[in-house]
Amino acid sequence: MSESAEGRIRLGISSCLLGNRVRYDGGHKLDTYLRDVLGTYVDYVAVCPEVEVGLPIPREALRLVARPDGEVRLVFSRSGGDITEPMRDWARRRVAELEQEQLDGFIFKAKSPSSGMERVKLYDGSGMPRKQGVGLFAGIFMEHFPLLPVEEDGRLNDAGLRENFIASIFTLQRLRHSLAQQPGLGTLVAFHSRHKLLLLSRSPQLYRELGRLVATAASAPFEDAFARYRVLLLKALKTRPTVKKHINVLQHILGYFKQYLSADEKQEALELIEQYRAGLVPLIVPVTLLNHFVRKYDNAYLRQQVYLQPHPRELKLLNHV
Repeated sequence: MSESAEGRIRLGISSCLLGNRVRYDGGHKLDTYLRDVLGTYVDYVAVCPEVEVGLPIPREALRLVARPDGEVRLVFSRSGGDITEPMRDWARRRVAELEQEQLDGFIFKAKSPSSGMERVKLYDGSGMPRKQGVGLFAGIFMEHFPLLPVEEDGRLNDAGLRENFIASIFTLQRLRHSLAQQPGLGTLVAFHSRHKLLLLSRSPQLYRELGRLVATAASAPFEDAFARYRVLLLKALKTRPTVKKHINVLQHILGYFKQYLSADEKQEALELIEQYRAGLVPLIVPVTLLNHFVRKYDNAYLRQQVYLQPHPRELKLLNHV
């Protein structure tokens, strides 16, 4: 993965997660993994809705309140001052500006009344909270970019969610970067060829749809074909892989070596796949053996498959799924 400016991921993020002191109490919520580990590969676009809308630091805390008619308002928790409309107006302008950033995804601050993507406290008329709210900015962002990969810091503690999100943003970065270097159908075909098995691990149905689209793309203007491809790709990336789908891909890869493997090599591979199915070893174990076979038997098609290394090894993401 290139670490040049052109080859880096473009990721929106809640500013406090980078250690910026923008929270209502003048503090931050630094996530060292996001800043120091994932940040090695990412150019972040930091956003703090409350500061950018014009509120001071420190400031009175905000909360989401549901009116009797069901409308959700953003209000100050003590004074009750309502800033819903200023926040909505700012958020709509901000998401339009973010279109120019060519983002590959966004990481929100969990539980925030402006930036939480789910389960934010939503208070009723009696002052009782339910974890059913969506932060005002986060909701407008997700409505504006409905298929873009998004997560929040709390959910990223789940190993499966973290791996899927990071695989998705690396995939979108590769697509964006390759087409920026050499736009055209040939580049899209090459990208699709490299990502076939990754797509199969997400959604066999969308894998087939994307294959048909690429096969007939020459009959339409490239811009139209690319727009349809990107929508289907984003839908596929939003579909989480499962153990069953991973096993399907692992067995598919193993099939490429049936005429080369000794009986012992084949048995070892099948045993490791079964151990992965049973939860005894993580995905990295059978993948490492298959990568060994790719190198030993020099399979050109599999050597280019992103599935076998969807993100830098240093992130160790396949060690935990």
